[in-house]
Amino acid sequence: MNAHSAVDTTTSVKPEPSKASSRLIYRHTLPIRIMHWINVIALTLMLFSGLQIFNAHPNLYWGNRSDQGKEWLSLRAQQDAAGNLVGITRIGQHQVTTTGVLGVSKGSDGTPVARGFPSWLTVPSAGWLAMGRRWHFFFAWVFVLNGLCYIGYSLARKHLQRDIWPTRADWRGIGRSILDHVRFKHPHGAEALRYNILQRLAYLSVIFIFGIGIVLMGVAMSPRMDAVLSPLVEAVGGRQSARSIHFIIAWAFVAFVVIHVFEVLVSGVFNQLRGMITGYYKVDPIKPEPVTPVVVAQAELAPDPIVTEQTPIVEDPRRE
Repeated sequence: MNAHSAVDTTTSVKPEPSKASSRLIYRHTLPIRIMHWINVIALTLMLFSGLQIFNAHPNLYWGNRSDQGKEWLSLRAQQDAAGNLVGITRIGQHQVTTTGVLGVSKGSDGTPVARGFPSWLTVPSAGWLAMGRRWHFFFAWVFVLNGLCYIGYSLARKHLQRDIWPTRADWRGIGRSILDHVRFKHPHGAEALRYNILQRLAYLSVIFIFGIGIVLMGVAMSPRMDAVLSPLVEAVGGRQSARSIHFIIAWAFVAFVVIHVFEVLVSGVFNQLRGMITGYYKVDPIKPEPVTPVVVAQAELAPDPIVTEQTPIVEDPRRE
């Protein structure tokens, strides 16, 4: 084999081991954390006290009137052939038996009682309508004032514009974000500190559609506000329509909370709770992708010529 014949050899190019380590990032400021937990308390007690108010008339209608037989949703009790109470839930023309949960549930002594929602879902008691209204209106004001503080603070600190409002890049990546959620694939490292497009849209919907909508519909239901908000009441179709929309948005909030809690559980409940309690969020280093050995073709060639005084050096004519 002469000096000019090529010989292939294999060389494995290995990356240096990563020295990155986990670190704590101050993610949520104190005002954001306080307002978050105030919302948790206010929404929970608004829901449970609202269900107690709903139990006084567990039917929903569209329009201004509450005519019997015109309900689009009804939670009622009826007796069967043996004289036992049976809970019936009717939506439109479809109905199902929901004894023990909706329509009929156990009372304090264990006997079946006609009641829209069960007593364990209502506060401050099983059937205290007047106090239920007081609780509901009190925490509704807490919710409104807390929401105004959140919007004002977020605008002042650019939190809304920077962290929640979608960018063009977010919109371009919406397909990937949907696939990642379907596959339960969650971001790691610094990428986890940034809300994806689905999170941003969810938070914007909760703030500006659910939040504002449920408050307006709640006010529109009040007889005292008919004169002030009569255009709004007419726009939604009447006071009974406002009550129905109020009810629907309340359960949309519940759906959001369920999904939100599920995401917290699957993405690291301890880390997420620590971030919302202390403000500090742990960021794990991104694990390097496995590197395939690179095959480098090397050739045994003649040694480079040695530059001596007799070897002319040709200058590049383009270089000045």
